[in-house]
Amino acid sequence: MAPRKPSVMRPAREVAIVAFGQTRHQRSTDELSEVEMLMPVLHEVLAATGLKTSDIGFTCSGSSDYLAGRAFSFTMALDGVGAWPPISESHVEMDGAWALYEAWTKLQTGEADTALVYSYGKSSPGSVRDVLTRQLDPYYVAPLWPDAVALAALQAQALIDAGDTDEPALAGIATRSRASADANPHAQRGSSAGQGDYAVRPLRRGDCPPVGDGAAAVILAAGDRARDLCERPAWIRGIDHRIEAHALGVRDLTESPSTRLAAERAGVFERPVDTAELHAPFTSQEVVLRKALALGDDVEVNPSGGALAANPVMAAGLIRLGETAARIHRGASDRAVAHATSGPCLQQNLVAVLEGDAS
Repeated sequence: MAPRKPSVMRPAREVAIVAFGQTRHQRSTDELSEVEMLMPVLHEVLAATGLKTSDIGFTCSGSSDYLAGRAFSFTMALDGVGAWPPISESHVEMDGAWALYEAWTKLQTGEADTALVYSYGKSSPGSVRDVLTRQLDPYYVAPLWPDAVALAALQAQALIDAGDTDEPALAGIATRSRASADANPHAQRGSSAGQGDYAVRPLRRGDCPPVGDGAAAVILAAGDRARDLCERPAWIRGIDHRIEAHALGVRDLTESPSTRLAAERAGVFERPVDTAELHAPFTSQEVVLRKALALGDDVEVNPSGGALAANPVMAAGLIRLGETAARIHRGASDRAVAHATSGPCLQQNLVAVLEGDAS
């Protein structure tokens, strides 16, 4: 018997991204605390909608205590939001894209009509490559200390061995992404230094994301409230997230079935998309995601430059959703897919379909 095709998840309420803001990402922000880095972005999205903090029905954030180096670090960031008088607030120890998913779910229940979502990360104070090893299997993999670049290199080599790509093709992805970033004022300057030497073979420095600090925020609104706050809301027509097996040895690193399943549930394959913002920190991961999402050459991929132009850990996934929404807001896109990832070798994947109202 043929396997049953997953059904598309139909949202109970119309919810849209009505505002998006992000920092100008930098290699280091030693002079700024997380709160100081975040506050201008929060002010930007509130000003774009004319809302005050007291108008927001739900607030959700994404960050990492491991990255910050202290427990419950997200409570300090609440100083930038204003937690008094008391607010309805939550937090995920994940990229801000998953905070957006929680906020979207909250709006689906009808308990709120607006939500503020933000995320931030400062990778510059320590070694982010070492920090990310803490998400690996604690018994068999983490003690070996394979960092994110080494694991991505394993995936890249698997793709090359399978005939899915080669080093010149990966270099082409890097060149295209960083050329797109030249027009993005938020991209991290100085990240387009060519391919350079090997970081971990077969990945060169140009195949890897820059280390940097940054923050991002979006405002969600439901139904007519979204239309009141934004001239052309970016409606979230579908959103879903899935996860691969934790053990790398039982996965085919050339495929991403979790991305494909999330895309099916979100309704990506129902109609063509014109734009895709993919959270692919390494060039080889774009190859995997293009295949999983069945993206043709007619789809504009990462017009913002993507994570190869700026990769603030814990915010880069939310930025993919925000960049997609911003293109819809200004009429540059009508139907687009946004993707976020977390974990080694695309372990966890979130996919959303965003659309603008017909002109």
